[in-house]
Amino acid sequence: MTDKAIFRLVWAISIVVLLAIILLQAKLVDFFPHRDTLPKWVQFLPTLNAIINSICSLLLITSFYFIKQKKVRIHKTLNITALILSSLFLVSYLIFHSAGHETKFGGEGLIRYVYFFILITHIILAAIVLPLVLISFYHGMKMHVEKHRKLVHWTFPIWLYVTITGVLVYLMISPYYSF
Repeated sequence: MTDKAIFRLVWAISIVVLLAIILLQAKLVDFFPHRDTLPKWVQFLPTLNAIINSICSLLLITSFYFIKQKKVRIHKTLNITALILSSLFLVSYLIFHSAGHETKFGGEGLIRYVYFFILITHIILAAIVLPLVLISFYHGMKMHVEKHRKLVHWTFPIWLYVTITGVLVYLMISPYYSF
C-alpha cells in the first residue's frame, strides 16, 4: 500500500468511528432492545474501559522512557500493546454506548465545572487523537523516524491526556451510575 492509500484509510477509519460515536450519543442508533437494566457484562464495561485507559497511560509513559533510552524494540512493543488495548477500549466503548444507557453527572458547585471541563476537553481531544495515533504508528512501524518524531510531538501528549482524563471522567461519573 502506498502512503497515500494508508492516509486515506486512516481518515476513513477515523471518520467512521467519529460518526458511530456521534450517532450513539445522539441516540440515533440503538443496538440493544430497550431494557430496564443492562446485562451484567455491559454494566462492567465502563470499569473495564477505565482499567484499559489506566494501563494505556502507564504503557505510554513507559514507552516514552524507553525511547529516551534508545531502546526502540521495547518502545515499539509497548506502543503496539497500547494501540491494541486502545482498540479494545474503542470496541468496549461503542458496545456500552450502543446500549442506550445515559448517566448524568450529579455533582454540584465547583466540581461540576471541573467535571465538564475535563469531559469536554477529553471528548474534543479523543476525536483528534485517533488519526494522529494511526499515522504516528504507521510512520513508526515503517521507521520513518523524522516524520514519526515530528508527529508524536503532538500525538503523545494528546493520547496521554485522553487516557488519563478518561479515567478521571469514569471516577467522577461512576457514583451516579444507576445500574
